[in-house]
Amino acid sequence: MDIHSKPIGERIEWLFERSRDYSARFCSPENWLARERYLANHPTAIAVLKCMDGRINIPVATKTPLGILQPFRNLGGMFDLGWPHLGEVLAGYVHRCVRDGRRVLLFITYHFSRGDTHRGCAGFAYDTAAATAHTYRIKTQVESVFGLGHDTVYPLVCGFETDEDALLLHGENGRVLDLSTLGTNDGDSLAPELADLFPDMPQQVRHDLLPLLTGNLAHIAEVRRMQRAVDIEHREWMICLGRGFDFLHMPNLALIVGPYSPELADPIGKAAGIIEANMRSRRIPDDGFLLLASVPYEEIGVDRARAELKSAFLAGFAAEVIAREQPALAEKMHVRTAVLDWRSRRLELLTA
Repeated sequence: MDIHSKPIGERIEWLFERSRDYSARFCSPENWLARERYLANHPTAIAVLKCMDGRINIPVATKTPLGILQPFRNLGGMFDLGWPHLGEVLAGYVHRCVRDGRRVLLFITYHFSRGDTHRGCAGFAYDTAAATAHTYRIKTQVESVFGLGHDTVYPLVCGFETDEDALLLHGENGRVLDLSTLGTNDGDSLAPELADLFPDMPQQVRHDLLPLLTGNLAHIAEVRRMQRAVDIEHREWMICLGRGFDFLHMPNLALIVGPYSPELADPIGKAAGIIEANMRSRRIPDDGFLLLASVPYEEIGVDRARAELKSAFLAGFAAEVIAREQPALAEKMHVRTAVLDWRSRRLELLTA
């Protein structure tokens, strides 16, 4: 079903049905056991810093089970570990992993399109060199916070080519492993290639990185058998603000703005501009778009109550920015606030 062309009311109803289905699958005995088995074999925790662009879907592109990868999203994949909230969330994530005896592999990503420069990253004005340089600045910050030895936290600069969903791993001395140049039969050569590309990467981390790469090879092969002309264009029809949007495992549904930057107005305004352009170009209907704020909580009581307040604040703040910068678009805005039970990944609507 092409959900992008449906009336906005049907799109919103479909979205929340999808969130309920995702929670049910996440909580099912089969998926719980699959995660436990996967983590027993691959204990390295994996987090991904990535753009809010809805095409950047690393779990799908690597065929990774539900709930394994921890996403951090922002416009253009722009992050600064000096941002107070980002620093706290990332440090807390690392500390929890370390207490469990796990290393952390941190993907620091940029994205681009080989077929058309203007299908690349709008956040960097389609300048892939600038986006790549920014990922290296983040890598330097990660090393200043978590150490240069890379024994516990390993920062990995990684490109994502959106036409074929191919990963590009940046290794030592400027070398790049472009998975789009390999075939599904080249999986056996990846282990020695990684050892050569990342000589300081702990063996366990290399072992746990391999399934993502072999999954990406299989995914690239599938993409090449598909018609992707529509999927690789911007067709987002919602702006998601906050965290807890793992259920959006489809391309070009949402522009996801993480609550990390102290300058949230900028990514929200740019996201609204993309939605307006999608309507103007008739890639989506012009009958409305969704603004969804979501904040996760882990405990009932105070933690959930704070999540409710934060979700309401984020939605109100974003609505004001859109009304100021895109007043005509704001008239077509449907606002929903929610909290997410992190244990079950259940999205709980606060406003309907």
